[in-house]
Amino acid sequence: MQLKRTNLKFIINGFAAFLFVAIGNRAIAQEVIVTDSTAIQPQEAIAELRTAQDNPGRYKVDGIAAVVGQYVILDSDIDMLYQDLKSQGVSTADVTDCQLAGNLLENKLYAHHAIQDSIVVSEAELSNYVDQQISQMVGQVGSIEKVLDFYKRESETEFRQELLEINRQRELSNRMQEKIIGDVEVTPDEVREYFNSIPEDERPIFGDEVEVAQIVIKPEIPQSEKQKIMARLYEMREDVLDNGASFNTKAIMYSQDPGSSRNGGKMLISRKDPLDKDFKDTAFSLQEGEISEPFESQFGFHIIMLDKVVGQNLEIRHILLIPDVTQATTERARKKLDSIRNQIVDKELTFAQAAKKYSEEEETAANSGRLINPTTGDTRFELTKIDPEIYDQVVNLKEGEVSLILTDQDRTGRVFFKVITVNKRFPEHRAEFAQDYMKIQELALQQKQLNEITKWRKEKIADTYIKVNGKFRNCEYAHNWLKK
Repeated sequence: MQLKRTNLKFIINGFAAFLFVAIGNRAIAQEVIVTDSTAIQPQEAIAELRTAQDNPGRYKVDGIAAVVGQYVILDSDIDMLYQDLKSQGVSTADVTDCQLAGNLLENKLYAHHAIQDSIVVSEAELSNYVDQQISQMVGQVGSIEKVLDFYKRESETEFRQELLEINRQRELSNRMQEKIIGDVEVTPDEVREYFNSIPEDERPIFGDEVEVAQIVIKPEIPQSEKQKIMARLYEMREDVLDNGASFNTKAIMYSQDPGSSRNGGKMLISRKDPLDKDFKDTAFSLQEGEISEPFESQFGFHIIMLDKVVGQNLEIRHILLIPDVTQATTERARKKLDSIRNQIVDKELTFAQAAKKYSEEEETAANSGRLINPTTGDTRFELTKIDPEIYDQVVNLKEGEVSLILTDQDRTGRVFFKVITVNKRFPEHRAEFAQDYMKIQELALQQKQLNEITKWRKEKIADTYIKVNGKFRNCEYAHNWLKK
């Protein structure tokens, strides 16, 4: 994939897409939280800064558009924001400098008060982000030299430091927002009150939805293949421990984890991360410098080395090897699923019973095969927003009909087989309290969070040093940045 010539902070944040949503939906535009990452201290504001003009190598003294607490917004920040929107294909016809300035003012406010509230982002965590980002960029253009040339940076050290500061402010801003709304909840009475407050003809319309279930059968990995993989990992472990070989190099050369192998298997993890249980338990059982015995997870076989403990987090390296399946075990898996499907079609088992009894996908098997919508937390998927692959599989299925056997791949690329069914279809309809409770609850929660953000922002604008300069004093902001 070709790396777009965009400003650095948008490689990190994908800001343009969020800003497009914020400006495009005027009903909520002033309340959408947008994260920008330009963290420049006041004393640096008139230092050497690269311009957003055609000659990015030229230096100039930047004008200060605004100051929020300890942060400044430069004229060039707003110019570059506009150019970044255009470079990412976002329509800028209705985007004004005032809107961009308003979003930046809000973002600086969060970051400033995160520091005041002693919110800390660890250096190890930031370093891990930067390692991943640089690895992705190098993967796109081929070398770190090309990345540095692309962004007109003199050295990797300079570039890395800039990324560290960008990530620092992004995380400070995000965590301040999370803190503001972290304890906000809604009761069933509040959900009902919210729903009743919406005039009947203004209640949201939900599109066609489906509840989908599936049964998954995976080809068995031969024991001989497992033993071969374990032997390779034991050999690598012993080479590092006994001969001083580089774990980092081995991870780059042999690990089949695409997310970490380029970076020597490096990861920063916490107990809250949604990782495989065996992987996480093994990592947190290690001492600094220790390398685990080879072990199996849902993704394959690993060894983990604990580099260091960073507060509540671990900085680790790991090597993942994924065993191969044979043609014989693949065919057996397909035949097994075909037999299960025939039992369902012949009414010997219900789909839900078969899923609980046979499916090898734990998270759906325990739920009678039903898929959970990660966006809403319930079992219904709106057809216009569903994953295109799932859409193709269910669009022509009738309620209760079982699909033919489908071939799919897990995150490691390993093939498995599945059948799916549509438990129920929900035609497009105006929101109903009982039928759409989960969605209404989410809307009520968002509204309450929005109210909390609005209250916090009003109080902090009043209490924080804010100065808006030049033409930006003539803007009509949704919030009282000018303190009139």
